[in-house]
Amino acid sequence: MTTQPTQPTQPTQPTQPTQPTQPIEFSTDISQITDRYQTNSTPLSVEFVAELNKLCASSTELADRVEHSRDWWPLVMHWSLNAQTARRADAICRPTTTKQVSDVVALCAKNSVPLTVSGGRSGVCGAAIPLFGGVVIDMTSLAGVISVDEISGLVEVLPGTFGPDLENALREKYGLTVGHFPQSFDISTVGGWIGSRGAGQFSTRYGKIDDMVAGLEIVLADGSVILTGTEPAGASGPNLTSLFIGSEGSLGVITKVWLRAHPVAPSERRAAYMFGSFAQAVEAMRLAIRSGATPAVLRLYDERESKRAHGGDGSQCALLVLDEGEQVLIDAMMQVVDNACRANNSQTADVALVEHWMSHRNDTSGLQILSKKGFVIDTMEVSVIWSRVNTVAESVKKAIMTVPGARSASCHISHSYIDGACIYFTFVAEPSSSNLEAIELTYEAIWNAAQNSALDAGANLSHHHGVGINRAKFMKRALGPAHDVLTAIKFALDPKDILNPGKFAIASKRGEVTTKR
Repeated sequence: MTTQPTQPTQPTQPTQPTQPTQPIEFSTDISQITDRYQTNSTPLSVEFVAELNKLCASSTELADRVEHSRDWWPLVMHWSLNAQTARRADAICRPTTTKQVSDVVALCAKNSVPLTVSGGRSGVCGAAIPLFGGVVIDMTSLAGVISVDEISGLVEVLPGTFGPDLENALREKYGLTVGHFPQSFDISTVGGWIGSRGAGQFSTRYGKIDDMVAGLEIVLADGSVILTGTEPAGASGPNLTSLFIGSEGSLGVITKVWLRAHPVAPSERRAAYMFGSFAQAVEAMRLAIRSGATPAVLRLYDERESKRAHGGDGSQCALLVLDEGEQVLIDAMMQVVDNACRANNSQTADVALVEHWMSHRNDTSGLQILSKKGFVIDTMEVSVIWSRVNTVAESVKKAIMTVPGARSASCHISHSYIDGACIYFTFVAEPSSSNLEAIELTYEAIWNAAQNSALDAGANLSHHHGVGINRAKFMKRALGPAHDVLTAIKFALDPKDILNPGKFAIASKRGEVTTKR
């Protein structure tokens, strides 16, 4: 078995607290830009803004409002290059305590002003866009580790804390790690992870964010504050913590989080394999996972992605493996994986492929460069049971390539579970012209083809990117009658439709959303 022991992976080491993502570039002075979405809204009164300023640091400056009213949804980049933003907020506020958050929410509820929660704004589906304007509450000033229960491994942390700041604080003083390393690790926050129901690249070992959250402090839509409990494996009725995980700020505002942490791994091992077909590699992964192996990283790339970045020749599929923990456990895990790979006709590959991936795993500059050149490029991830993985992978790629202008469709498996896996698709298209309408129509056509094909083949709507605006149109199909339950929960907790209105395909009491083309 060709594997390589290494030192455990270390997170980035910032010299100062992490800052939010870099601003998106606009094609003109921001005073000339227009909003893409048109919705009913009433301008904030002078009295309301004055009261907001009394509660916490706030801003109505145009540059601030533009910057804090977006995330990294690819369409937002295309719009910005055409002198448009999605929808500007009317004010930005920056609370530093739960009391301030509670007071801001209560003020908005009293005045029926919509409120959208934002953090690092690294999302890619438009969840942070305030469709009805109003107030954006920037949570990044509510940051830091409050306390650590070293015996129990529980970390009390504020939601505006960025990934590197959390991990460095835990590792340096306590020798602990949460183990959550999404691609957006450097520019995303704890609250954002929970709001989008995210997954890190080591999720096969540590789980998704769902598995890491022990409890939450939540400000509800009327300004009241609740705790969901931090007891292990509680059974005090339904799990209220889970209700807010993935709610994208539509049910409440997260103001405090308790996360489960693990001792920093003392050892690490890596391995790489090549397979003659995607199906053979999928079976090896399934067999390993079903046999009890849960290596931190188990990533399979199809023929196209393997050739592009992982040493394949165009006919091979690369499987990268990394595990960390106690040496005796790692040895056992890696042996189970190796047995499964050998049983499915694999060949060992250069273990340096794992290091290459580790060094480039968070680099998305290529996507941004192609977008600026007028190409349509994006990713779509879904999860599906093992028995349907191959069907979903093939049908979605085929559906994408039927769209006029499509140039490439590829996939990899990024997260694995006992019953299935996450398939992560990447697509590139060249619209018929460089104008914004052609770009947007091509983007929508590919998403419609890809997402509907995935749902047709038995996959779900999303694995870790969330819903936002981009996927909202598929929500009713994905949930069926359960969407009525989600709507009922929304308006039971938020009867005035204050929190992030217009999302999840829930009809807003504030009216329709129209698009200015």
